[in-house]
Amino acid sequence: MKRTLHPLFYLFFPLVVGSIVGFIISGSIDYTNLNLPPLAPPKIIFPIAWTIIYLLMGLSYLILQKNDDHHTLASIIYYIQLFVNAMWSIIFFLWKWRFIAILWIILLDFLVIYLIYLFYKKVRLSAYLNIPYILWILFATYLTIGIYLLN
Repeated sequence: MKRTLHPLFYLFFPLVVGSIVGFIISGSIDYTNLNLPPLAPPKIIFPIAWTIIYLLMGLSYLILQKNDDHHTLASIIYYIQLFVNAMWSIIFFLWKWRFIAILWIILLDFLVIYLIYLFYKKVRLSAYLNIPYILWILFATYLTIGIYLLN
């Protein structure tokens, strides 16, 4: 049973974290009321994109765990960046600390770049599965800065 639950845990943990945060901030999301920068996608794109990205993150970590020790720097950075990711939504939507959200997402950008580097050194496929994630959060960095400047 334990052998079955561990892979499922690694695969779905980011999605569960994202869903919990989504539930916490659901009444505070003011995206459609904000002045948005050019290229800002419709609100419906975010849950679709994040579901895919969270599953890719989980899959990348699952693959890494099958080929690596659980107590490595890559694992530590994985969980730190997941926490930073979750907190961004709370900072931006719940607390509405838009400037702090800029600094926070820049921290996330660097953590994910470092994570991809660490994953690449161990299991290249795990690194490649996080490319959509870094592209999406770099785009989110642009949106965060744009929203701050326009509001």
